[in-house]
Amino acid sequence: MAGMIGAVLFVSVFTVSGWLYPDYSPTRMFVSELSLGPYGWVQILNFVLTGALLLAFGLGLAAHFSIGAAFRAGPALIQGIGVSLMASGPFTTDASAVFQQASIHGVVHGIFGALVFTFAPISCFVFYRRFRREADWRSLAAWTLASGVVLTVGVVLLKISQQPGSGLFEWKGLVQRVILFTFMAWIFAVAFRLRRQCRSGEGTPPAQP
Repeated sequence: MAGMIGAVLFVSVFTVSGWLYPDYSPTRMFVSELSLGPYGWVQILNFVLTGALLLAFGLGLAAHFSIGAAFRAGPALIQGIGVSLMASGPFTTDASAVFQQASIHGVVHGIFGALVFTFAPISCFVFYRRFRREADWRSLAAWTLASGVVLTVGVVLLKISQQPGSGLFEWKGLVQRVILFTFMAWIFAVAFRLRRQCRSGEGTPPAQP
């Protein structure tokens, strides 16, 4: 349940906030820039709450996948994303119009943000290794692999878009949102399947590593 709530909460808050904030462009500006200004505490709280929920979800994954392929790495990556979101929240980003993280809080936010965008595609590939082997999870394997590919390409494009001279600079917010929507949709799907299996008592982990 924590993964489902976290995914919906995070996307809903930054989407609605992006619509409501004057002079904010969702296609041109990063989600983190919603933390700037008088109502920035809303996005800061969004980071912290979502991070806590993903951390709890990662712990739930660790309890469910207690043995078998990727039983340590997969949940640990999700937990790492949760911790990074929680840590990045209080450290507000610098404005992306001149994207050079010069302030201390901007640098710290950038470091933890980089961890989130690094761990996200890796976690998909790690879980794909497990999902393709288990009948209970095989229906999510193709989606998981596709999400990993989309996230990898998205992260590369996001890096390029941060350069002011690139043709993607004015679209960096959109590129980031494609990444976030893709990852949070995958988190929601995995959390939904895990909840259903736990309710029905299905999905006993395999004994082999």
